[in-house]
Amino acid sequence: MEVSRSLRDKQIDVLERMLHLNKEGSADLTLASKSEEIVWKVLVLDMASREILSSVLRVNDLLRCGITVHSLINSKRSKLSDVPVVYFVEPTKANVSLIINDLNEDRYENFYINFTSNINRELLEDFAKQVALLGKANRIKQVWDQYLDFIVTEPNLFSLNIPEIFTSFNTLGTSEEVIHQLVGRISDGLLSLIITMDVIPIIRAQQNGPAEFVAQELDLKIREYLSNSKLLGVLDSNGSSSLAQRPVIILLDRNFDLASMFAHSWIYQCMVSDVFHLKRNTIKLTKHGKNEGETVSVKNYDIDPRDFFWNKYSQLPFPDVVENADLELNAYKQDAKEITNKTGISSLEDIDPHANATANIQQAVEKLPELTARKATLDMHMDILSCLINELQEKNLDTYFEVEQNANKSDAKLLKEFLELLQKDSVQDSSLDKLRTFIILALVGDMSQDYIAKARTILKDKYPDLDMSALNYILKFKENTKLANLSSLNDLNNQQSYSNSSSASQLGSSALLSGLSSKLYGLTEGKISEGLSSIASRIKNFIPEKKSLPITNIVEAIMDPQNSSAQSVQLTDDYLYFDPKSRGGGHSKQPKRQSYQDSIVFVIGGGNYLEYQNLQERSQEAGKSPMNIIYGATNILSPTEFLKECENLGNQS
Repeated sequence: MEVSRSLRDKQIDVLERMLHLNKEGSADLTLASKSEEIVWKVLVLDMASREILSSVLRVNDLLRCGITVHSLINSKRSKLSDVPVVYFVEPTKANVSLIINDLNEDRYENFYINFTSNINRELLEDFAKQVALLGKANRIKQVWDQYLDFIVTEPNLFSLNIPEIFTSFNTLGTSEEVIHQLVGRISDGLLSLIITMDVIPIIRAQQNGPAEFVAQELDLKIREYLSNSKLLGVLDSNGSSSLAQRPVIILLDRNFDLASMFAHSWIYQCMVSDVFHLKRNTIKLTKHGKNEGETVSVKNYDIDPRDFFWNKYSQLPFPDVVENADLELNAYKQDAKEITNKTGISSLEDIDPHANATANIQQAVEKLPELTARKATLDMHMDILSCLINELQEKNLDTYFEVEQNANKSDAKLLKEFLELLQKDSVQDSSLDKLRTFIILALVGDMSQDYIAKARTILKDKYPDLDMSALNYILKFKENTKLANLSSLNDLNNQQSYSNSSSASQLGSSALLSGLSSKLYGLTEGKISEGLSSIASRIKNFIPEKKSLPITNIVEAIMDPQNSSAQSVQLTDDYLYFDPKSRGGGHSKQPKRQSYQDSIVFVIGGGNYLEYQNLQERSQEAGKSPMNIIYGATNILSPTEFLKECENLGNQS
């Protein structure tokens, strides 16, 4: 895998090539040579393919690739009989029928058909038969299996968008047939990823669970694909891949670490996902009225893959993001001032892009689109940060975060503080936040049954409608698996810890957050506020030290065993080993411990932004072996969504 080319880059390459009718060369019409004929096209999608495409491309990108109209396959579409159509849909019987209907009605001129994954032989033959009966085979110009059945939302983050896998695999009533179907669907999604990456990975997987089933199925699917294609993973001039050059795909069951799924975090992206709703690069921002009785408003923000602020700062701790927001706004103000000073115009809004003007005004006109887009991006993030501050303040979220950093200690002082926290009121309902912190203490701490009963009673008395089924499930889970003995890696102190928690407490977080909130409110009104940096620097005492999550310890042990702890390496030595290029097939004895530069880490049962950011932080860590890590899961979940799955499991039992 090329370090310089992210997973998102590679998916965009395949999508743009598809929009270019699967021809070589650039799909960008602005880069087309004079001799090349420009072809304008219609794009037809279904719901699944729209989610894949909309996560990485925008309407302007489609237009740049010659797409003038795009619509859903099951919607009412106009007849455009002189325009070619590009279909990008799932290979289902319903979609094939709709394509046949379009062909029969001569809805479009030529048909270029692309399936998100491979179409099975029976359906393909049925499709060919129906086309032949219509006598219009000459109109079908292409039929492609694109192997793009996964959603990419960050440079190296992907999801198969399969819901409730954790619930399905941990429910005793799930039938073998359903499990087999889910394993097949997951392995199909991973095969798509591997083909897009153009690699043949070594497979490592946890034993005795879904990861083992998926590993076996994926090994078979890669072998089958390789038997039909000699192009995958050609990494050298001899047409073969050496073991050292190949990546490793690490398959994990969600049960290896549940605490990270409930945790509160200071990382900007993680906080947005937790406090608001972040799905497929769309943030649903909920604003609560300042006064009682005021309605709650919801605003959607789209995170563009080219969003400079998000790309630079999403993985930083929240106080650092606030500080950088101030710097970026001042930089924008300075650039805008330089332009207006040269032109004698008081504001960028006064510039007329169509005016006949001097060289200075012409220069301003040229810079106007970039500056306008930059200002819009900054305004969006200022609004997000402002709302985030309000949520933090009104729910006292910093206090839960602090307790979680010391959860593994479970000393008398911490346990006493937690009981006080459970009884504390907040402006907004924080019952789920309290429940999440309680669950983390139950998972990684050492609490007596009397203490658990006391905390449970306080929580139930304060919030009579709160469903405690998730807590019941977690307590039973810990009892059944003896979690503390199975994995010493699952220590939340490894996750993060306060660098100076005592001084952080003395600062008085509420006052600081309140001051920061008012500063940000001023910024969202379009004013450049002074003193923001000094406030942000004062609350930097809240930022925890950089520590590794359990998933990062596991990945490091497999990718760099020589420099990992003996305990971590011993744990991962038991992971299954498959090499799809070896003869015979199936699980083979692990060879000598191998180092890898590239990996695909995949969690069956749900993942989150916290693990993604922790892995990316390790991959870029100075002084350690460089790593290129792609992270994915059956679905990317917020803590509240995962809590709901555990709640369902608790209710079932």
